Amino acid sequence: MQTLFHDIPEALENSVEIARRCNIELALGNNYLPDFPVPEGMDMAGYFKKLAQEGLEQRFQQIFAADPAALERERDKYTQRLDHEINVILEMGFPGYFLIVADFIRWAKANGIPVGPGRGSGAGSLVAYALTITDLDPIRYDLLFERFLNPERVSMPDFDVDFCMEGRDRVIDFVAEHYGRDRVSQIITYGSMAAKAVVRDVGRVLGHPYGFVDRIAKLIPFEIGMTLDKALQQEPAFSDLYHSDEDVRTVIDLARSLEGLARNAGKHAGGVVIAPSQLTDFTPLYCEQGGGALVSQFDKDDVEAVGLVKFDFLGLRTLTIIDWALKTINAGVAPDSDAYVDIDAIPLDDRSAFELLKASTTTAVFQLESSGMKDLIRRLQPDTFEDIVALVALFRPGPLQSGMVDDFIARKHGAQIKYPHPDLEPILKPTYGIILYQEQVMQIAQVLAGYTLGGADMLRRAMGKKKPEEMAKQRSIFLAGAKQRAVDEKVASGIFDLMEKFAGYGFNKSHSAAYALVSYQTAWLKAHYPAAFMAAVLSADMDNTDKIVHLIAECRDMRLQAVPPDVNRSLYSFTVLSKTTVVYGLGAIKGVGQAAIEGMIEERNQGGVFADLFDLCQRVDLRKVNRRVFDALIRAGALDSLGETRA
Repeated sequence: MQTLFHDIPEALENSVEIARRCNIELALGNNYLPDFPVPEGMDMAGYFKKLAQEGLEQRFQQIFAADPAALERERDKYTQRLDHEINVILEMGFPGYFLIVADFIRWAKANGIPVGPGRGSGAGSLVAYALTITDLDPIRYDLLFERFLNPERVSMPDFDVDFCMEGRDRVIDFVAEHYGRDRVSQIITYGSMAAKAVVRDVGRVLGHPYGFVDRIAKLIPFEIGMTLDKALQQEPAFSDLYHSDEDVRTVIDLARSLEGLARNAGKHAGGVVIAPSQLTDFTPLYCEQGGGALVSQFDKDDVEAVGLVKFDFLGLRTLTIIDWALKTINAGVAPDSDAYVDIDAIPLDDRSAFELLKASTTTAVFQLESSGMKDLIRRLQPDTFEDIVALVALFRPGPLQSGMVDDFIARKHGAQIKYPHPDLEPILKPTYGIILYQEQVMQIAQVLAGYTLGGADMLRRAMGKKKPEEMAKQRSIFLAGAKQRAVDEKVASGIFDLMEKFAGYGFNKSHSAAYALVSYQTAWLKAHYPAAFMAAVLSADMDNTDKIVHLIAECRDMRLQAVPPDVNRSLYSFTVLSKTTVVYGLGAIKGVGQAAIEGMIEERNQGGVFADLFDLCQRVDLRKVNRRVFDALIRAGALDSLGETRA
């Protein structure tokens, strides 16, 4: 280095001086929440409690709207659960977190941005339901708060919130404005040099021809977690090439030394961090290439390690589809009219929706549209909302391969249901005696062995991780608790084995129930307003020609008429002409840009329909609607109505 910088010797001295001054201590294990403003004269705890209690009273109007007498019977159950959750949240110091999430969700809903009913374990919180963070009653569906927040294992709560794809960025922008742009950022992700990619990179840098490098890379098996060392052991052809060709060996040896290093920086799909003061007090920042947005230089794990709180703002395309369909259905309908559709108020036992499901006509229905899922639906014949919750949980490799799916279907259709112990019937009855959800594992431990729900969550985690020493410890606790409740040791041991087996397959019921609600809403829209729903689905997939072809075929199967594109009546998106007619959107024609279409539609709205081809050419901006655009419109049949042949 001295030789390299002989002309500026102070460069080395300054480097040492800078290194000496760089001295920082990171205090890990603390959580730093931004301050949430509360009304004057109130503290955070009091304000949080007040909002939760008021919110529950408002929810009562929805829950018991059809049966007001049931409110008095059920009120204590709800208020006791709410008080318990409030106390746990206050003890753990997280009221501010709930208030922040409730605040930006409330803003999104007030500004017409659709928000999902819940996602992940957060749907198990009654406080979250009362604060309108989630939209599913956790008591009605046996969802557990301790699956979300465990008082016996302090960790940050984590709400994943789904927003409409079109509105998600507006919510992030609101949060940045609200808390300060120097306190809010998205989170970095690091792409690493995986086995195939690192071989290609090394080969390129060494100047080898593309074909040479491609031949090596293609021999590496395509498998998650594949490394070059594993490939040399598993793939004989790859190993033979390595040992027989010196150039190949040089490439692979260099690649092995670089494998796993960070290759590029990106941005986390949904993670947003909000700091109580300037972000630079907690994390270094990185600016995206081209002067883009600032993101934290710590990734999601490191951001949480230094105590910053991560919020997940996720975009869900299905919420956009539901929103577009509702705008079509409710166009010109007064909100207080009987014809107005409020998707949050639809009955969850609608016969038409379940007939559609039973027929397996679930193309475009959220989570239920794959061919494998259609086959499962055909066999199961769901007829209750609980069955849809089960479908979402069952359609995964573990349950499908274990045989529990076949048992579930057989028992639903009349096969004998056996409960491992009579006390477990209320817990396992909705799933026909089968342990399907993680929450059921927790409830069994509580009822049979006296676990607290917090302790039962620790048991569930231990079963999921399958650590032998931890499992042996938990087994002795479980058997001792069962013995105190006069449960035979052999029976208790058998039930513990059963729980351990199914804990690996068990699914988070809170997530399953919340997503089942979105599935049901799309099925209901497809059953009652097929044209509006399919127009919205087609509009959401306009860039995917193969998907459009598939969806147009689905429209025909539904006896909907799909009208070809027409420059005199089509809009950019797919639209509805009548209850049985969908008009093709001009935006789905390849080679026609949005600016050209919007220019044509604007001219049509101002000057009336186009009389002929000459009238169209004369009236539109030919810089936007050029010869290439006309060619695409003609070939798609969008100008057929102007009287000319396509030729």
